[in-house]
Amino acid sequence: MNKFLTEISNIGIVPVVVIDDIQQALPVARALYEGGIGCAEVTFRTAAAEESIKIISKEMPEMLVGAGTVLTVEQVDRAVAAGAKFIVSPGLNHKIVEYCVGKGITIIPGCATPSDIETALKSKLEVVKFFPAEAAGGIDMIKAMSAPYKNIKFMPTGGINIKNLNTYLSFNKVIACGGSWMVGKDLLKNGSYETITKLSKEALHTMLGFEIKHVGINTPDAASADKTASAFETLFGFTKKEHSISFFAGSGVEVMKKQFLGKNGHIAIGTNSVTRAVYYLKKAGAAFNEETASYDEAGNLRTIYLKEEIGNFAVHLVEKK
Repeated sequence: MNKFLTEISNIGIVPVVVIDDIQQALPVARALYEGGIGCAEVTFRTAAAEESIKIISKEMPEMLVGAGTVLTVEQVDRAVAAGAKFIVSPGLNHKIVEYCVGKGITIIPGCATPSDIETALKSKLEVVKFFPAEAAGGIDMIKAMSAPYKNIKFMPTGGINIKNLNTYLSFNKVIACGGSWMVGKDLLKNGSYETITKLSKEALHTMLGFEIKHVGINTPDAASADKTASAFETLFGFTKKEHSISFFAGSGVEVMKKQFLGKNGHIAIGTNSVTRAVYYLKKAGAAFNEETASYDEAGNLRTIYLKEEIGNFAVHLVEKK
């Protein structure tokens, strides 16, 4: 995928914003960014869209801004000139797709059938918008329709909200979800930008799904590790199980057979996506020990340690199953 599609995939959520007044442009962009979401798809269905994209792109270059509901080649030109980094269309308009491909413009056209996907593949597209997602069959339809096509990924939009967000994102052929629940028209009309920030944070935390998976305890040798794990088993009924480098007592306690990372041990933080978690934590200032990264057979990042300890504990991310 190109750099803009990769960025969208890392962000995971693409707020779909309908701006009626250019005075709303900068406040809504700031509200989203303060909520942790550095992306917006500004729909071209209002007269304020073009100028809004221009304002956000100029004043907040850290935001990835795209134009949505693009219906003509002329709108493509206007959107790109205003600063849009990607184009989204509700359907697969051949003229728009071929124009964008020819110009090297990132285009995500709407697709709802296998025929649409085959047309997109002929144009060498890597990502399509599945729209309207819920009305067109939801995640089950995406899974069924995508099965024959290995080289296409989806950005479902339409009917997605905080409750079904992870249902879509848990499928590896979904790079991100488009949604408008955190930027509803009433919120913009009423100037409820603090609410937009709050809803954005909620969406981000839901998507990442951080939780403590287990705590690791360092011991000097295998005998000490066995004794420690046995104590948890005897006292609390946490079943002891031996692994190559440690004993587990239940699922929440790992006892290392030797001094491991961290002065006192380590803490494993589960997340729905290690890749997205790393992206967001780096934006928050965290650094990672790249030498500790591990990947699955498909090359997806599955575990990695932070560079700095927290409270004398090493901390690592692990993909939740």
